[in-house]
Amino acid sequence: MASVEYVKLAQTLPPKLLRFFARYPPVIASATTQENHATTITTSLNTSSADPNTSHAESIFQAPLAPSDSANPFKPHKHPETGRWHDPVYSLRRQADLVKLAKANGVEDLLPYSLKGSQEGTKRREEHGLQVKGTGKGQRVKGKAWERTMKSRLEQRKQAMLGMPAMVQQWKQVTSITMMLQQSADEMTSLDMVEVGRNSQNDMLVVLW
Repeated sequence: MASVEYVKLAQTLPPKLLRFFARYPPVIASATTQENHATTITTSLNTSSADPNTSHAESIFQAPLAPSDSANPFKPHKHPETGRWHDPVYSLRRQADLVKLAKANGVEDLLPYSLKGSQEGTKRREEHGLQVKGTGKGQRVKGKAWERTMKSRLEQRKQAMLGMPAMVQQWKQVTSITMMLQQSADEMTSLDMVEVGRNSQNDMLVVLW
């Protein structure tokens, strides 16, 4: 039953993905594979240029349970005899192309681990941010001076608005006291002017005598 589903799935995949899966079989984790250590599935590939609907079984391959790093074409591997490191079979650009195709067809989980995978991209985005300094995990954007002080200024403005009624009341009290002092000063000034006028009149009378 599972083989029929795999065949139907393979018929909908583009040839590029079919060739990749034929060369590097995907890992299929199921109860049957855990018991038998391998599962055979059949894939079909459209090879007729005249009629694209005609397809034939390309190969029957096994899906290993836990492939080693050397079996991953997206990773560099060390030669077991010479001890030299070999580059990945697929470059990062080709890996990105395969990941895009697999994601569009809903089979990205069948691909081996790749730096261009969606999970790896999400992980890098969380750790390092959107390639902008300060957007990573635990980082902060520096921003402009007015942006950095905006929070404190808004808090000061809020406290000032909350204390505005008391400030208005205090201003009214101070204004009333100031007006009273001004009135008393004006009255004293007028009294002094009257007294000065009286003294000047007395002085004039004395001179006339």
